[in-house]
Amino acid sequence: MLDQFDLGHDFFEKLALVDEGIARAVAANNCPACGGRLHRGDYERKPRGGLIAPKGETSVTRFSLCCGREGCRKRALPPSVRFLGRRVYLGVVVIVASIVAQALTELGELGELRSKTGVPARTVRRWLGWWSGPFVTTEVFVTVCARLVGVAAAELPSSIVERLEGSPMEKVSAMLDLLAPLTTRSVPDGSRYVRDAA
Repeated sequence: MLDQFDLGHDFFEKLALVDEGIARAVAANNCPACGGRLHRGDYERKPRGGLIAPKGETSVTRFSLCCGREGCRKRALPPSVRFLGRRVYLGVVVIVASIVAQALTELGELGELRSKTGVPARTVRRWLGWWSGPFVTTEVFVTVCARLVGVAAAELPSSIVERLEGSPMEKVSAMLDLLAPLTTRSVPDGSRYVRDAA
């Protein structure tokens, strides 16, 4: 199953370019709090890729913006297709490892999860709980259900990825685009920036 995903340097370079475009679009609209000019305040992250995405583990910059107006100085963290919020693992790893866990559960081989993905089973169980719990209460999930017919909440994230078009890599990229608005709380209407950059 994992051999369907070619998560090499090219894949992560494309994601970085999308994130860069999103950051520029957010900066062009100024501070959401006061309207002041936004300046770059990027920072380094050291994400984990496990066995799924080792090429994505290199030191990666998380694009961030900071208001330049004295008295405000609030941060505006643009949506991201590389990171899924504050999780240590890359967004693509959260998606793919969750799908692999679902497949292994059906086969009764969940104990093989760590050897196949490099992610501890306990961590993936927590992610599966997020998919079936807090995620289904988000506006993003409602939007996805409106766009894709037949998404089953009990089978997330597989039921979304299966309904997207293209190769396995294109489906995962599209899923990352759909989830990007969840990666920030400081930029309202984050999906608008993702649509423009994609």
